[in-house]
Amino acid sequence: MSRNYKFRDQERPYFISFSTVYWIDVFVRPQYKDILVESINYCIQEKGLVVYGWVIMTSHVHMIIGTEQEKMQDIVRDIKKHTSKAVVQAINDNPRESRREWMIWMFERAGKKNGNNTNFQFWQQNNKPIELSDSNMIDQKLNYLHNNPVEEGFVIESHEYKYSSAIDYASGKGLIDIVLV
Repeated sequence: MSRNYKFRDQERPYFISFSTVYWIDVFVRPQYKDILVESINYCIQEKGLVVYGWVIMTSHVHMIIGTEQEKMQDIVRDIKKHTSKAVVQAINDNPRESRREWMIWMFERAGKKNGNNTNFQFWQQNNKPIELSDSNMIDQKLNYLHNNPVEEGFVIESHEYKYSSAIDYASGKGLIDIVLV
């Protein structure tokens, strides 16, 4: 992992993004997004993850995170490891998944190209962490991630998108226990 892709200061919040291999649109079904939400909430409760903002798009995730306990890179690794197995299993178990064979083939193909994997690869390896050193950077990244569903045409207003922290910033309650900044 290059130096540019490391969490250097565990005391600061970071903007991270991670994407499925080949940018496959996996998160089009709520069932798959819910696995990711449950994993993030688990890491909040059990590993000290602090989430300031988040959004799940069809092929990628953006988050602004911090930590109170374990190292951020360890928490992100655990989220990716758990969700890769759980989502692939959910895809295999879903009789209504019309793209099952193709997606599994693509994950296996990606895994064979990467010596770090044994069977498949679900997530791209990097997280692209960006240290957020001031409130302007945090605001810019929050606006960016909250506007992703609007830009994609999923919703008219960002707070209408269920799989985002935008509702929390609009005085509602979202699916993940976040800390407002």
